[in-house]
Amino acid sequence: MEERYDAHQIEAHWQTEWDRADLYRTRQDLSRPKFYVLEMFPYPSGNGLSVGHLHNYVPCDVIGRYKRMSGYNVLHAMGWDAFGLPAENEALLRGAHPTETVPRYAANFKRQLTMSGCAYDWSREINSSAPEYYKWTQWFFLLLYKRGLAYRATGSQWWCDKCRTILANEQVVNGCCWRHPDTQVTKRDLEQWYIRITDYADRLLADLDAIDWPEPIKLMQRNWIGRSEGAELAFPISGHTGKEVRFFTTRPDTVFGVSFMVLAPEHSLVAEITAEGNRAAVEAYVAQARRQSEIERMSTVKEKTGVFTGAYARNVFTSRDIPIWIADYVLMGYGTGAIMAAPGEDQRDFDFATKYGLEIPRVTAPESGATPSADRAFTDHGVAINSGFLDGMKTAGAIAAICQFAEQRGIGRRAITYRMRDWLISRQRYWGCPIPIVYCKSECGIVPVPEDQLPVALPPMKEYQPSGTGRSPLANVPEFVNTICPKCGGPAERETDTLDGFACSSWYFLRFASPHENRAPFDRAAVDYWLPVDLYVGGAEHAVMHLLYARMWTKVMFDSELISFQEPFPVLRNQGVVWAADGQRMSKSKGNVVTPDAMIEKYGADALRLWELFMGPFDEDTRWNESGVAGTERFITRLWSWVRRYVEAGAPNEAVPDETLHRAHKTIREVTDHVERMRFNTALAKLMDHLNHLVRQEPANLNRFVVESFVLMLAPMTPYLCEELWRALDHQTSVHLEDWPKFDPELAKEESVTVVVQVNGKVRDRVQTAAGASVEEVKALALASETVRRHLDGKPPRKFIFIPDRMLSIVV
Repeated sequence: MEERYDAHQIEAHWQTEWDRADLYRTRQDLSRPKFYVLEMFPYPSGNGLSVGHLHNYVPCDVIGRYKRMSGYNVLHAMGWDAFGLPAENEALLRGAHPTETVPRYAANFKRQLTMSGCAYDWSREINSSAPEYYKWTQWFFLLLYKRGLAYRATGSQWWCDKCRTILANEQVVNGCCWRHPDTQVTKRDLEQWYIRITDYADRLLADLDAIDWPEPIKLMQRNWIGRSEGAELAFPISGHTGKEVRFFTTRPDTVFGVSFMVLAPEHSLVAEITAEGNRAAVEAYVAQARRQSEIERMSTVKEKTGVFTGAYARNVFTSRDIPIWIADYVLMGYGTGAIMAAPGEDQRDFDFATKYGLEIPRVTAPESGATPSADRAFTDHGVAINSGFLDGMKTAGAIAAICQFAEQRGIGRRAITYRMRDWLISRQRYWGCPIPIVYCKSECGIVPVPEDQLPVALPPMKEYQPSGTGRSPLANVPEFVNTICPKCGGPAERETDTLDGFACSSWYFLRFASPHENRAPFDRAAVDYWLPVDLYVGGAEHAVMHLLYARMWTKVMFDSELISFQEPFPVLRNQGVVWAADGQRMSKSKGNVVTPDAMIEKYGADALRLWELFMGPFDEDTRWNESGVAGTERFITRLWSWVRRYVEAGAPNEAVPDETLHRAHKTIREVTDHVERMRFNTALAKLMDHLNHLVRQEPANLNRFVVESFVLMLAPMTPYLCEELWRALDHQTSVHLEDWPKFDPELAKEESVTVVVQVNGKVRDRVQTAAGASVEEVKALALASETVRRHLDGKPPRKFIFIPDRMLSIVV
């Protein structure tokens, strides 16, 4: 062994050897269990990877390597989410074409991941903009169409002037485009393609309980889906024969307290029922509302505004005419776009009624018999009052009674509604998957492209800039647009919109199982073996877009008997964000991006990998600090010198002191546990602590098990270093083909442990006790502590919370 570790020479050598040996090609030994680890599909940008991106990729690489050493067949592949707005906008920014930039950027990403030591099976690399891939994206669209889940409709949609295309509701954040946070979106009326994701709302909700995801992600999906149970009722419009306002409410028990109605400004009835004297004010208000995002309109801190239409509806329960208003806090996409206003029981309606001097009846009282406050709405459940036949009923009973009453008389029904809208999937951009639909000029109408004519190829275009007219640039390519109707053979035109990029990422995880299959989107046997994904890792920002869409597509495939599972990602983990050293998000424009190239050039790939793992908990945000890489480089140097000293002493293999043997087995147990739980920083801390002990030992007091188990545990984290050390220990095969070290439970057992003692949630002392001590034994030691007694201050403990070998919490 050389005296000093030469990272650049060793990393280059072993990367060449691994490539030559095809070391990381996926193996499918059916006698072994499988493990499929996958990061979210990245889109290759011109900026390349930063050290922040590696906080995702390196930990997943460690898990893949660890599982392979633990006896699993591991599938760990990489590909490129190359279609869609990000790639097109990047090319436009550079004055280039996506067909040039996408391959170049993907190659750069691949180079950076490879030099960072990531063990991907590159024989399975996929690219969503390749015809052999998007052929099957089109095939899935046709599957949705055939099942009645893809449809075309005219609607008022969000438009981003910078993207020059329509956005889905999920892509509008705080009234701005999600790609351009400085750009306010506006509304346009266009005919678009939608996916009926709402048909799957109940299943998407129910199945969240069965998957192991971070609770905040589950909550975001639940809130986005927004399931509400209640009733749909109808009030006739006075003076407009045959016209009625249909509305949804979760509190139908309060209908006797409805004193006005509110329509969304976009409601189709507004123009029809507005009185001439009110028309100018109403039209001005409608125009103003259309310029606001839904987030702004629904804000709880925004002052409620509205305009009276001059029309009235008949409350069929009180037989009274009530005014119809419009207000921007009512949205067309939720329920029917109309609400009944019961200001006595709804605070938003109360504020509106107070502002405009509208009547505020009271129809619910507390069960206690107390009088509700006159200053605000009583929004809790209680007992019906001033409500005719409902009087005296508790809220739950009154809801059931009014629903039954309405159904019997044909004026309403029980109903469920959702906040989530159908997925708007078409885009007026060039760089995307063409929608496989043609429009017959005769009588056939909308005709799907036959499967044997797929893919509908994206034609080459020199000038592909979005027009801003609401039509895709593809509309300017006659040879693409003009075609023959597959049904009647007559003249037809192709759909010129392209699919939202999220269509491509809604099924890519299946393609990795058999990326070269050309007769189907995937080989069923391969998918049955590898899927679902065992560990999926990516950012929380995709909670209500990619993750929701992929779940829905998976359920459609299950219903079509294409696959045997309903959830694509049973286990999901989110990595934390690595902020720049200045506390801001890394950005080329801010000049604060740190690249893996720079760090590897200076310290080596393994030192960078260790700092990515050690800088903090995997799932928590942290700030970049280059001095940490210098620190892990010193750890590598120390380890190198220790193994070198052992090898030069002849690699003795004698009996070792009991303490060293105990520490070795204990460290294997702890590191195994921490890696399994993705607690990489603490796993590495255990290894560092173990090395501190080992470097103090003479080579004669070490043996191969102690030394080699250390190298094996570190191998997934520092693949280049440990490959070199393994060969120096006289092994002829790769360390990455070895088994993960095993510990003896008896030898790994703790003889004594430190138990933290808390009083009312604050750490007050620590006590030493035998490992496995009972709660009674630990309580006796804790209550004997002078420090603990002082903080108890003579008060008797009310409760003890005990975590064996770790903590005793005393509540007083």
